[in-house]
Amino acid sequence: WLVIDRKVYDVTKFSKRHPGGNRVIRHYAGQDATDAFVAFHSDRSLVRKYLTSLLIGELAPDQPSFESNKKKSLLEDFRELRRTVEKMGLLRPNHLFFFLIFFHLLVLDAASWLVVWYFGVSLVPFLVGIAFFTIAQIQMGWFQHDLGHCSVFKKPKWNHLLQIVVINVLKGLPASWWNHLHNQHHAKPNCFRKDPDLNMHPLLFSLGKPLSVEVSKCPIKILSSFFSLERRRRSSCLTTTSTSISSVS
Repeated sequence: WLVIDRKVYDVTKFSKRHPGGNRVIRHYAGQDATDAFVAFHSDRSLVRKYLTSLLIGELAPDQPSFESNKKKSLLEDFRELRRTVEKMGLLRPNHLFFFLIFFHLLVLDAASWLVVWYFGVSLVPFLVGIAFFTIAQIQMGWFQHDLGHCSVFKKPKWNHLLQIVVINVLKGLPASWWNHLHNQHHAKPNCFRKDPDLNMHPLLFSLGKPLSVEVSKCPIKILSSFFSLERRRRSSCLTTTSTSISSVS
């Protein structure tokens, strides 16, 4: 179960059919997922229709409606800021801007191949072609990022369709793979073992000052340092909220 706007939902079976993947829901098991729900779903009125059948209760009046490891005042300020930004229309996309972005990416990508085809593979044309191709590929990564967030078109299906064209066809990577990992990143950013961006060996990437000091002092005990970090991170990111719930008849 999880909590959205003080209402408790049993998502055990639904998580397997969740369009955004079941791990995103599992990361909030036993916790308040209100802010993540608002951030991930632009058409919340449509999604709430599916939630009706999953409702099993509500939080007791004395139970807080936010994640236990977060500060209430900061959350309230953030929610107010988000409402203000939405009212100002700052989240409405500029379709002309995105069209020009996509067009210049296609031009750069085509130019990279044309330079090599027309001038041959001597050093200068080859380096120019690499420069065009590299810039195009990097910018395509950020463009498909906006598409993956459904930030370009109002309807998600158009965002996903163009994202497939950009990342699958032009970059050669599966959109489903990227969405699966990136949704988890934004669901639990910087939470060890839940944010895929942090799932690295401590030799390659260390989180915070405690692990850096432990690794530098005792390389032989890296494994124990790794697990001690996991325990510390679990206390802040993976806490299961203990709540009082009033059942819905």
